[in-house]
Amino acid sequence: MNILSIQSHVAYGHVGNASATFPMQRLGVDVWPIHTVQFSNHTGYGSWKGRVFDGGMIDEVMEGIAERGVLASCDGVISGYMGSADIGHAILSAVERVRAADPKALYCCDPVIGDVGRGVFVRPGIPEFMREQAVPAADIVTPNQFELELLTDVEIKTIADAHRAVEALRDAGPKVVMVTSLVTEETPGDSIDLMAADAKGSWRVRTPKLDVSVNGAGDAIAALFFTHYLREESAAAALSKAASSIYGLLKRTKEAGSREILTVAAQDEFVTPSQVFEPQAI
Repeated sequence: MNILSIQSHVAYGHVGNASATFPMQRLGVDVWPIHTVQFSNHTGYGSWKGRVFDGGMIDEVMEGIAERGVLASCDGVISGYMGSADIGHAILSAVERVRAADPKALYCCDPVIGDVGRGVFVRPGIPEFMREQAVPAADIVTPNQFELELLTDVEIKTIADAHRAVEALRDAGPKVVMVTSLVTEETPGDSIDLMAADAKGSWRVRTPKLDVSVNGAGDAIAALFFTHYLREESAAAALSKAASSIYGLLKRTKEAGSREILTVAAQDEFVTPSQVFEPQAI
């Protein structure tokens, strides 16, 4: 399997492609990473070095890949944080090129916009670009609860609200939706929910809540979910496997007291999670 991953990248730590690429490789995927930024470390440290690339650079790298004659062997494209609408347009152009070579290829968009407590943290225009162009072009989207509410204008307090929001997002174009960091009135205080839906139904995976705050977990779970969905064509199975792996990864990270997720040290969690959480139909 070959996946084109267009995301940010850091030299130190694990966010963007530095978080998503290795888990997919550990699962046997040949990943073609294109970086939208090259930073020394993630911005959560408060200071960093490096630069943001532009859409033209992404177009150039895509042209080089196309010249190798391999686009027809690309099974899917995944994108994450978009620094600007310019980069967003280049990503959608890349998706179009891959689909032209292989109409069966899927596009997974992680619509990075913001989070509960932090609000919107992307540049002006990005939320609108996500809503109006990226999400409708995607086959799979992986928002957190904050992003799901923003994209659908549905306030989520109950699981019924979550159902309504997910179906509204599916009506916009994507056939599969996976929601992370879902907390409703039905979620116990010591737990966190994840939800996925496709044409076959909706499922929830509930894991214990871990007192850990790290960057990059969302990038990793989107990549894992996409990989498992491409192989199994089941949102339920992909949700269970991705959630189980991320729980194991974060549990190991918490036990080590690390500020960075232990992408390499805990790599066995991607293949054989220590604890498997089964999906429940909802």
